[in-house]
Amino acid sequence: MIKVGDRLPAGTLKEFNDVESEACALGPFDVNVQQAAAGKTIALFALPGAFTPTCSAKHVPGYVARFDALRTAGIDEIWCVSVNDAFVMGAWARDQHTSGKVRMLADGSAAFTRALGLELDLTEKGMGVRSQRYSMLVQDGVVKTLNVEGPGKFEVSDADTLLKQAS
Repeated sequence: MIKVGDRLPAGTLKEFNDVESEACALGPFDVNVQQAAAGKTIALFALPGAFTPTCSAKHVPGYVARFDALRTAGIDEIWCVSVNDAFVMGAWARDQHTSGKVRMLADGSAAFTRALGLELDLTEKGMGVRSQRYSMLVQDGVVKTLNVEGPGKFEVSDADTLLKQAS
């Protein structure tokens, strides 16, 4: 499992934008993790799945609500990673009103999640391999803090915890 002081592994996530503009195509398009993290401070959080109860009611809304405070604390970008496809993540972004605040990044085959060592096998529940719930503060591609939740918990990967760690 990745730990504090480690560099994020090489990987490609997918992103779908809901609205096309001069700067952003609709996609889905590739996001090279190491290139996208270079020179930035990122609040990265991951969760088991889009549109799931805790993820939709608490986890994502907390980061959307704390966007301004996280930016003030020096966070350049907020990333939400989930083992879903880019189209699902795009629809969930629209539902959660994340535009301009949280980048909703798809890890469709769980390759990035596995490279982190943070996969969660929910096959018995009909959900396949997913991500554990966690958050991390990443500076220039290096993990500065890591908060991995216990099974079924939502206590340490929330926006307020990461905000305290960033301040």
